[in-house]
Amino acid sequence: MNTTMVKGLFLIAAIYDGLLGLLFLFAPGLAFEIFEVVPPNHFGYVQFPAILLLIFAAMFYRVAMDPVANRFIMLYGVALKAGYSGLVFYYMLTTGVPSMWVPWAWADLAFLVLFLVSWSYMGRQMAEEAQ
Repeated sequence: MNTTMVKGLFLIAAIYDGLLGLLFLFAPGLAFEIFEVVPPNHFGYVQFPAILLLIFAAMFYRVAMDPVANRFIMLYGVALKAGYSGLVFYYMLTTGVPSMWVPWAWADLAFLVLFLVSWSYMGRQMAEEAQ
């Protein structure tokens, strides 16, 4: 891991969450239609989390631009990815969950691990620079 890789990772995360946010905000029925899943009774239930994804995309972009100054934001990203993937995997193991949510849960689990590695790496970098 190096700073360039951390920047690239968070840029990819910003694009990923930004595109998903835009999809579910402006075309919330499209993914449900593609995956043949019954949509919720009101798209506001999908659009509000979509707005949160856009906010996180902006945060990830900030990290990508300056990972040292914005290292603290990485842990919010870890929390987001743990929350989403944790819920999907919990429901997979208990009552079931539509398959459309599962690939994104695996992607978020990968982001979670890489965010933690990035957070740790940037912490070591900051400590070295402080000496």
